[in-house]
Amino acid sequence: MTDFLEPLKNGLEQFGWRDIVDIIIVAIIIYLVIRVLAKTRALRMLIGLGVILLFARVFELLNLVTVTWLFTWILNASAVLIVVLFQPEIRRALEKLGQAKVFGGAPSVRDGEKLVEQFSRAIINMAKHKVGAIIVFERKTGLAEVLESGTLLDAAVSDELVENIFYPNTPLHDGAMVVRDGRIIAAGCFLPLSDNKHLSSELGTRHRAALGVSEISDSYVIVVSEERGTISFAHDGALERYLDAKTLKSILTELFLPTEGNTAKRGAGKAGLLAEAKEANAPETVKEAEEKDREDGGQ
Repeated sequence: MTDFLEPLKNGLEQFGWRDIVDIIIVAIIIYLVIRVLAKTRALRMLIGLGVILLFARVFELLNLVTVTWLFTWILNASAVLIVVLFQPEIRRALEKLGQAKVFGGAPSVRDGEKLVEQFSRAIINMAKHKVGAIIVFERKTGLAEVLESGTLLDAAVSDELVENIFYPNTPLHDGAMVVRDGRIIAAGCFLPLSDNKHLSSELGTRHRAALGVSEISDSYVIVVSEERGTISFAHDGALERYLDAKTLKSILTELFLPTEGNTAKRGAGKAGLLAEAKEANAPETVKEAEEKDREDGGQ
């Protein structure tokens, strides 16, 4: 027993301040990596590599030579695999480092209130003039693939800029705008269309694209119809149509000024959308939600 504890004792005797600094730096690096990957689907890839490492160790203990060699070869190539698989996340982390936003990025309360007002004015004005628009508000799930399909901007938000981007015949008006941490990250982006076969035939490409991205992420998506001038909201594969100004502002407030109170208001699926619409006193929204609820009642 003494022989077993001797290396540990020697290690503790040699433990100094440099070792403490070393541990802190490694811990910070691990934290930052997890922070970046936790908001993307790449985290599952990292877990997959961890599983491979675990199996490689098990096969080594079982002395399975051929399988151990195969897994060892995969792990030796993992450095290249990580760069290839996590390229969007690595680029995003370096961009944040260059902007000194590694440890933060969420807007302050004051900035959040300003963002709510700016987006509200822009969206309501576009609806009034029947200017088609689709705005994706990125949350926990990263949208690296979507960003790559558009034009990167990383611009401060203003209602004038939002309206100018979607003004007809401008270069970026036909795609989606992506907002992250209170900034317009990209515009002119292509979104995956929903494969839901039960959608109303009157829904256009923008609404189907909004549903599509909401099905694969936790994003909030606002759509303005250029035909009817109506405002819709997509989240978690559900679509709430005919928003009034009060409901729109409630959604934006929940997004930029989250609290336990306003977050709890929005439930999952049609039931949550219906409750939110009723609370916001939006008659058209309630009517639409109730009709949709009756249509799908037997499904």
